[in-house]
Amino acid sequence: MGLLQEKFSKFRLPQMYMERGVYPYFREIDSAQDTEVIMDGKKVLMFGSNSYMGLTYDKRIIEAAIAATRKYGTGCAGSRLLNGTLDLHLQLEHELAEFIGKEDALVFSTGFTVNEGVIPCLTGRNDYIICDDRDHASIVDGRRLSFSTQLKYKHNDMEELEKLLQACTPDAIKLIIVDGVFSMEGDLAKLPEIVRLKEKYNASIMVDEAHGLGVFGKQGRGVCDHFQLSDQIDLIMGTFSKSLASIGGFIASDKDTINWLRHNARSYIFQASNTPAATAAAMEALHIIQNEPERQKHLWDITNYALKCFRDNGFEIGDTESPIIPLYIRDADKTFEVTKLAFEEGVFINPVVPPACAPQDTLVRFALMATHSKEQIDRAIEKLIKCFKALDLIK
Repeated sequence: MGLLQEKFSKFRLPQMYMERGVYPYFREIDSAQDTEVIMDGKKVLMFGSNSYMGLTYDKRIIEAAIAATRKYGTGCAGSRLLNGTLDLHLQLEHELAEFIGKEDALVFSTGFTVNEGVIPCLTGRNDYIICDDRDHASIVDGRRLSFSTQLKYKHNDMEELEKLLQACTPDAIKLIIVDGVFSMEGDLAKLPEIVRLKEKYNASIMVDEAHGLGVFGKQGRGVCDHFQLSDQIDLIMGTFSKSLASIGGFIASDKDTINWLRHNARSYIFQASNTPAATAAAMEALHIIQNEPERQKHLWDITNYALKCFRDNGFEIGDTESPIIPLYIRDADKTFEVTKLAFEEGVFINPVVPPACAPQDTLVRFALMATHSKEQIDRAIEKLIKCFKALDLIK
């Protein structure tokens, strides 16, 4: 055994949880990602999905993906820079830019690689990248690839953010990068205050709208639109893998910034382009979200209903303002145990433990889709009350 293999042979944490029967990852789903899924031969209520609009099994989207595959094939066999740009990609970029309210946009093959490619090439050695300490892993990895000075402030702590800005060299680029909706906690970035600090200290802002698109703002344009601040945000990023029921991502900004990124973002110019099927699916989902506002309205009706139910039953759900509802447990072992008990009761939820959160903030993540019914929510909460009480997590 070599040194490399010897190192990895000591990693036994997953096996420990497997032996205890509470390992919660890579659970096999045998059906479409709907409000109920088939697992181990039985129906399970799905409250662990990011499909906020409930569109992953919409027949119109499926047909759009099939039609694109018939016309263009299964892949582009190259990067966007060379042979991998389709008229379909350009059409989607145009529609996304108009939807978000920016001059131009770029489509990437995944949302993760948007942040991984865009962030490192925005700032230089003498500049600053400033992040919320709960920003998504893709933002963390993107800034790690940068040569700029990297600073972090405590979650949504605007006083600390201002102190960091005050300490920066005044004439250097200061890029603040933040999630619009924080993916585990469900709360929102304090964008009005961040914009005020941007103007005071001549900074720039990039917002990750992965969990805001479809959910917040007019026609689901996101948190920036929700606060009516899209014009003040320099770059807006989003993904296709959530409300847009596909795979991929985009960055939207002014034409000069997009021109720079088009020729410098490494995960764009060196990565194979998004498949025709995924591109067409995202575009059709975008059309549906714009044309069917009742989806967004129903999502908010059931979100407000679920938030009240959880609070009334003694769950600790923090500051969430979204369909992402964290049920705090604050103990990693019990987090896994609750996940197992819930599954046995027919409810799929996701455990959140380090590094996705701080050790003292472990939780299970209960996420809603526009296709959930109040009856399904009632059933799930009834089961979760039973599970939480079994572990003395609520009275």
